[in-house]
Amino acid sequence: MSLPPEPRTAPDSGVIHNIGYRGYQGPRLGRSYATRSLFVQSLRGAYGLGRSGKSKVLPMLILGGLGAIALMIVTATLIAKQQKLLMDYTAFLSTFGLLITIFLAAQAPVLMSRDLRHNTVPLYFSRPITRGDYVRAKFAAMTAAMLILMVTPLLVLYIGAVLGKLPFGTNTEHFLYALVAAVLYAVLFAAIALLIAAATPRRGFGVAAIMGVLVVSNILATIAFGINGGFEGRDSANWVALLSPQMLVESVVNRTFGLGGDGAVIHAPSTFAAVVFGVEIVTIAVLCYVSLLRRYRKI
Repeated sequence: MSLPPEPRTAPDSGVIHNIGYRGYQGPRLGRSYATRSLFVQSLRGAYGLGRSGKSKVLPMLILGGLGAIALMIVTATLIAKQQKLLMDYTAFLSTFGLLITIFLAAQAPVLMSRDLRHNTVPLYFSRPITRGDYVRAKFAAMTAAMLILMVTPLLVLYIGAVLGKLPFGTNTEHFLYALVAAVLYAVLFAAIALLIAAATPRRGFGVAAIMGVLVVSNILATIAFGINGGFEGRDSANWVALLSPQMLVESVVNRTFGLGGDGAVIHAPSTFAAVVFGVEIVTIAVLCYVSLLRRYRKI
């Protein structure tokens, strides 16, 4: 009886290859650099930079459209030989607030919802940045994007007025008023929109919700303003600004800088009302920011 053949064993062929990996010896840029990089990347993303061509269409179209409208206002003023712009700087922001809101509603979900939808948020937190750094970078990027959108047409108005030899002092003063308004709009709107966008990974829902909150609240406040005699100059009607973020900013700015002498223009009816409106602006912005921080602590 023959024994079974012994199993064949493969020859020992293990080889260690030196492929030249070396430890990283360069500088450790750390948390602040990562946060700044996230801010820059988010700001570029708000205007579609570094993304596909169709992602640039809406933000660039709105930015160019606002600049073109401002140029037409300057041109019409000079042709009519007026001594002041046909539309004041702060009035420009409130008149074309719908375009600003559309930009915000379309781009805020780009900054927040995409990371949630693709589950990339935990990857950010595997780097040195914290959840607070993430929220700060996104908030700063959205605020900066809004400021670029609003300040660009204001600069067109201002430069056109100066080159057209309109009163330099008055235009400089009103331009600075509009810059204050732009900062308030940017901070308040960015806080509201980012909180809404962070609540859902679906961009469409975020766009609709942001438009609903900002546009519908403004429409309802305008209707209430008219019903209460605001267009006839009744001061008490101006309290309806408490219902609309856009009207809040417009009312505070008009009252603080004495703009809109016509009683039909929305304004805080008294110094006390201006303080109340200002407190509401700060409270909404802070609560939205804190809620945004709490939202990302759960991720």
